[in-house]
Formats: sequence, C-alpha cells, structure tokens
Amino acid sequence: MSNRYVIISPCRNEEKFMRQTLESVIAQTVQPTKWIIVDDGSTDQTPDILKEYTQKHDWITVITRKDRGHRAVGPGVIDAFYAGYDTIDTNKYEYFCKLDLDLRLPERYFEILLQRMKQIPRLGTCSGKSYIEREGRLISERLSDETSLGMTKFFRIPCFEDIGGFVRQVNWDGIDCHCCRMKGWIACSWDEPELRFIHLRPMSSSQVSILHGRRRQGYGQYYTGTGLLYMLAVTVNRSIEKPYIIGSGAMLWSWIINALRKNPRYTDNHPEFRDFLRKFQLNALLRGKEYALQQIYRKKGIDWPLKLHKQDQ
Repeated sequence: MSNRYVIISPCRNEEKFMRQTLESVIAQTVQPTKWIIVDDGSTDQTPDILKEYTQKHDWITVITRKDRGHRAVGPGVIDAFYAGYDTIDTNKYEYFCKLDLDLRLPERYFEILLQRMKQIPRLGTCSGKSYIEREGRLISERLSDETSLGMTKFFRIPCFEDIGGFVRQVNWDGIDCHCCRMKGWIACSWDEPELRFIHLRPMSSSQVSILHGRRRQGYGQYYTGTGLLYMLAVTVNRSIEKPYIIGSGAMLWSWIINALRKNPRYTDNHPEFRDFLRKFQLNALLRGKEYALQQIYRKKGIDWPLKLHKQDQ
C-alpha cells in the first residue's frame, strides 16, 4: 500500500491565515503527491499568495472559480471541493484530504494518518484534533471521537465512493461519518500530541458572528435528522463554551424554528439513514456514545479503533 494522497483545499479570502497552512503542509514528513487549491472567488490577496507558492512547488495546483459575491459555508464549500475532486484520477490515489487553509499542522500529521489507514483496513475517514490558541494556552474545540473533523478530513477513496461522497449542505461533515458507520466503515479522530493541530479561525465563529455560526450548527443538526432529546443534550454540552447560554440557546432555537416550519431534512429521502441515526442517538443518550459505537461496530465485526490503537501502544 502506497503513501499516495492528494489534498483538496476549497478557499475564499484566506490571506490572513493561509501562509501558515501552506508552510505546515510543505514541512510534512510525507508530502502529498498533489495539492489542488480551489480559489472560490477570492477578492483579497489570496490569488497573489497562491501564485507565489505554485511558482515554487510544482505539486501545488490552483483552480480559480468566479466570485459569487459572498462566502457560502456548507453547500458552497462542497461545490468548491468537487471542483477540485472532479479533476483527479481516483485510480492514481488511495487517499485524499479535504483541508481548510486556516490550520497549522504538526510535521508528522499525514505520516501518522497514513500509518493508521494501513493498520486498520476498515478505517474510512480520520483526523487529529483541533485546538485554538488563547492567551498562550491551547484549548481543545471538544469535537467527538467518532467523527473526522471537517476542516481536515482524511479519506480512503473507496470508502468515500461507497458512501456517495459529501452532501452539499450544512453538516455534511457529520452526515458522512454516520454514513461510514452505516456502511461498515470506521470514522474517528485521535487526540494525541502529534495529531493536534491549531485552528486559526475558531470553529462556528462564522464570517458574520459566533451567534450566526451557532444558529448554523442548529440548522445542521436539524437537517441531519437529530431528534429533539438528543438536540437538548447537545445544547447542554455546548453551554459551557463561550458565549455560553446565549450560544447554545441560539443552536436550540434554530433547530426548533426549522422543525416548526417543517423544513426539508436529509432523512426525508434516506429512511435507512434516519433509522440508523435515531438508534445511535437513543443508545448514546441511554448508555453513552462509547456503548452506542461499540454496538454498531460489534454487529459488523469491527474493533472500535481508539481501543485498538491503545492496545497497540
């Protein structure tokens, strides 16, 4: 099994952070075979910075899209991703990473993820954990172990094709992980020193405001098919993060408003996914996520990878 992987990075107006991401990928102990950066209509210095790096590194390619006039989180990001993904010959690569340009990665990041893919044949998608820097301290963004993080999703290409790719909607990066488990693939993230990366733009901060980002999270949970009881648990869990009650309340209010309006959900046209999600969420509420995950993988004859890796240590 080779180390051939391709990175695909949708971006728009990333001049503030992108140099740190570019430099941290260049410094990787195992560099990508190809890096496709999709400039989704940037109006700042992003194109100039990209030109500078493509002139130095022939494995970096830029695709430029027209300016739509605004940043579109969710469907816009995935549209830009596919503008890059559709240009590659997937027979030439075993893995890809959807990577945002507001991250700073440790040097062995991709080397270790490749090792995990080789060690765990049913590992479909994985990542490290995201941290933010605040007053000289690293603070975890507290993302669950059963997901690969949306800002740096490392995927085995056969798994990606098996689940039908990314949904072009908010919470695409949660739906894909549930689909992986439903299809018998593992989705996970590891919180280890050499896999901890810095998120330079805090999660859910949004280009508008933190509250706008939290409302978007609430809609994403609704669209995915999350039930009310599980949504209440999510709200309580997030209430200890700034802006505390206001932020978590915005998430819950967004879920309620969309439910009252009976807006479309992913589960409307995917009954198998709806049943799978509801069973997982009910088990997680009653017995905890670890139990719910073990139940899923045990039925499929798969070891939960976090336990497996601890044993290997």
